[in-house]
Amino acid sequence: MTVILFLIILGALIFVHELGHFISAKKAGIRVDEFALGFPPKLWSKKIGETVYSLNLIPFGGFVKIFGEDGLENANLTQTDADSSIPHVEKEEARSDATEDFNRRFTSKPKWVQALVLCSGVLGNIIFAWLLISGSFLSGIQSSVEGRYAAHVREPKLTITSVLPESPAERAGLKAGDSISFIEQGSGVLRFQSMDAEGARHFISKSEGALSITYLRRGESGAVQVLPVQGIVEGKPAIGVTLHTVGVVQFGFFRSFYEGVLMTWDLLREVTVGLFGFIRQAFLGQADLTAVTGPVGIAGLVGEARVLGFVYLLSFTAFISVNLAVINLLPIPALDGGRLLFLAVEAAIRRPIPQKFTRVVNTAGFILLLLFMAFITYRDIVKLL
Repeated sequence: MTVILFLIILGALIFVHELGHFISAKKAGIRVDEFALGFPPKLWSKKIGETVYSLNLIPFGGFVKIFGEDGLENANLTQTDADSSIPHVEKEEARSDATEDFNRRFTSKPKWVQALVLCSGVLGNIIFAWLLISGSFLSGIQSSVEGRYAAHVREPKLTITSVLPESPAERAGLKAGDSISFIEQGSGVLRFQSMDAEGARHFISKSEGALSITYLRRGESGAVQVLPVQGIVEGKPAIGVTLHTVGVVQFGFFRSFYEGVLMTWDLLREVTVGLFGFIRQAFLGQADLTAVTGPVGIAGLVGEARVLGFVYLLSFTAFISVNLAVINLLPIPALDGGRLLFLAVEAAIRRPIPQKFTRVVNTAGFILLLLFMAFITYRDIVKLL
């Protein structure tokens, strides 16, 4: 079920991205030859109007084939002008058709139109994230009592928001999303029962011996024994969990979409800052690649979000969508950002970059991205073994 859900989410994210390119190209009067999900070999295709819609076997990607995007000249127009064997009337009709096609090329449009078409895929992902987050507010999103929505939080619970791998908490079976009913040391000797996250952290740090933690998970109660250890938090015992007092925030229709804008902007800013911080560390040789997750790792996270509930899944999908938007704007060949960089260079030098060069660079960039994805996927699989 997790794999199917992951493929559905991935397909939706690719679809909205390519739909952005598709709509903007159509609105700009550019001919779109193909709209595809996945990469070949082709499983299914159907031509509607001038566009072929196709579904391909390899699900990790997709593309929109926009006429003239590679910068090649219209061969039909050149051939029509050169071939004297074509009757005059037919030659004029062919020239008219070829001229119309020439005017509908991607590279025949002004640079600002080309830039808009290239950016519209990213915009599609951002709008999709906004709609998902707005839907989460409509349904009731989880929020900390210490955040922006503190005054609107209802049904607050002391909740585990993350569990450190290989920690005492993970080995005991505690999971993110568990709400803590009470923490007890000994046989009723010391007992903590409150929604105060700071108080719970203090209680754990002052403990001497094993703790009995009673929790609630998807409506069912459970209890585990956990022994705090030194080394997780400097200078005091800890069990390897992050605790927050979390409740439900729910708004009406219009307020939900307004708050969705604010949260999407915050998320976009945080992802951008985090990504450029990672790139800076990479140049300095300090980047931690264990923080990078590939398709297999994301599939596992999708499974965890599904267990936590539908709203968690919406929020997580929105987070991935924003990440894809930011990554796609990086000036790397084969990504939208790389193509925007070439477009900016052409605008600056006032002449097109040789198409042979751009095709070679984009192909090399695409291969490098595939190799990097393969490496990250391999590492994710090794983690599971």
